[in-house]
Amino acid sequence: MGGVNRTNAATEGAGANLLALRSHNTALVLDLLRTAGEEGISRLELAERTGLTPQAVSKITARLRADGLAAEAGRRASTGGKPRTVLRLVPDAGHAVGVHLDRDELRAVLVDLTGAVVAERRAPLDLGAGSGAVVEGVAREVAGVLGVATGAAGAAGATGANGAAEAAGAATGPVPDVVLGVGVALPGPLDHTRGVLHRVTGFPEWDGFPLRDALARRLGMPVVVDKDTNAAALGLAVGEEAGPGVGSFAYLHLGTGLGAGLVIGGGVHRGARTGAGEFGHQVVQLDGPPCTCGGRGCIEALCLAAVAGGDLDEAARVLGAGAANLVGLLDIDLVLLGGRTIAAAPDAFVRGVTTVLDARARREGTPTVPVRIAPGGERGVAEGAAQLLLAPLFGRAEA
Repeated sequence: MGGVNRTNAATEGAGANLLALRSHNTALVLDLLRTAGEEGISRLELAERTGLTPQAVSKITARLRADGLAAEAGRRASTGGKPRTVLRLVPDAGHAVGVHLDRDELRAVLVDLTGAVVAERRAPLDLGAGSGAVVEGVAREVAGVLGVATGAAGAAGATGANGAAEAAGAATGPVPDVVLGVGVALPGPLDHTRGVLHRVTGFPEWDGFPLRDALARRLGMPVVVDKDTNAAALGLAVGEEAGPGVGSFAYLHLGTGLGAGLVIGGGVHRGARTGAGEFGHQVVQLDGPPCTCGGRGCIEALCLAAVAGGDLDEAARVLGAGAANLVGLLDIDLVLLGGRTIAAAPDAFVRGVTTVLDARARREGTPTVPVRIAPGGERGVAEGAAQLLLAPLFGRAEA
């Protein structure tokens, strides 16, 4: 994408630093254009909020307009002098694909530069079917969501009540001119930096598989891989979905497994080896029932067993115990709940987790940490996966 400045590998010394700074400044301006929405923002406001000189802002915005990333959005009355020209981001100047690989389902979304979903596909998936089958499944759904599959193939690739509509929309829509790449989110543990899987819980055969590189070769475009919970947390942080002033929160995802995405100080906390957030495998019952991770008494095993037995109140109580551990350990501001199991009974889980946190707050004489359902519903992970590509464009890679 022309609006993003990248340093040349051959550039050295001060020149490299200047190019890196220019790229950073461009990202600052782009992010303000993104958050301003359709109303736009003036060059003077951009200078005030970034701390850049008006001349620097003018150069950056001129380049963004030339690259099709920014456009005029009218004029705004000024307190003195002539009216100010207002600029806005052009959402369809670029797109990204987000893919959520669950243990039994694949969901792919195509989003524009604002993160808005413009196409979506779902298909059944067996994560244990082998790397070849999974890579081909991703390639098929990415092609479909980009609109290059035939109508017949698109209809065959989607499932669910609205699968045919989703597939038809993807198959007949125009192919985006600029696609930044594909973000892929799936259960961990994994190495986010290298895009290599570790012993994915329940699927040890994936250990050591270089998923990022395999998909990049197959798709012919950049690929970023991260844990499903981290991707969802990134999407929530970039979109500021947690609310104003919320710098630290935990996103708890309960679906076919249980994990957490942690946002600390406004940034996703992945840990020294990108292994943070294995929330489901904290032991809360010594010598408890066996878990697919090989341990016993893990919160995931207890929670999923309660769900399988139809006891949602018990599942929520167990989830609340784990949430209380996180609150006590990290002193976070908010707990957000997501995943298909929670989406099926949101009130029961919010009520149950809140009850446990209320009891903890009373014991300690502290305010209760609020519990809410995460925005985005069941496609929140896929949307967050797309942000793995979009966020760096706006200087929000560590959001």
